[in-house]
Amino acid sequence: MNTNFDPNFTAAASLPMPARRFPVRYLAVCAVALCLSTNLFAASVEMTFDGVNGAEMFGVYLSPYSGTMDGTPVELFCVDFANEVQFGEQWDANLTTIAPGADLSETRWGGEPDALTLYEEAAWLSLQFASQPVSQYGDIQATMWQLFYDGAPTPSSSSWLEMAQVNYASADYGDFAIVTNTGPVQRFGQVQEFLTELPSHTVFEAFNPTPANIAPEPGTQAMIGLVLVGAGCVGRRRWTKR
Repeated sequence: MNTNFDPNFTAAASLPMPARRFPVRYLAVCAVALCLSTNLFAASVEMTFDGVNGAEMFGVYLSPYSGTMDGTPVELFCVDFANEVQFGEQWDANLTTIAPGADLSETRWGGEPDALTLYEEAAWLSLQFASQPVSQYGDIQATMWQLFYDGAPTPSSSSWLEMAQVNYASADYGDFAIVTNTGPVQRFGQVQEFLTELPSHTVFEAFNPTPANIAPEPGTQAMIGLVLVGAGCVGRRRWTKR
């Protein structure tokens, strides 16, 4: 099935310390930081496409859709008419924040000129579904698709595009993520790309989450913290003997 699909498909002042004490203080700070940062969002998640809201136009279903991210229910907003997804389909995806300075290299359209602006405009448009009647869903969705792929259906007017271009900078997209199938990412023949608003309790790594940024399990972090504290104590004894 395709969310671009035929309905018949199955479907983020003190005095200077003596230089010799720097290693101890530095290691202690590192230990505390590690123990506190226990909820960074992993770069790779397992996605499931669960269903649609029932609104159709252009012979396809329209956003918002329902899905799960590592078992957590999320709303999905499609920005990708060039690919497909099936009801119940599961796939591994990378999450990319929509923020100034974000690395969009793991997204499908990150190589486009002004890619960040396009994703911000799409995120602004996705926010409009909640306040608009279903009769507007088709034009909002088509405008989102057209931002990235001119082979997508054309909206009945340019009004939503014009509003997005004027208003997108007024919103905060810190809780939004671009959901892209794990690479190598291609333009066609893969799972559709979506936007989603992350659950409010989630702390999302602000810039280009990669596997290296995945937070260790709390037990692992505690162990690392203890090692750092121990190393700090050893360092203090060594400096004292001098």
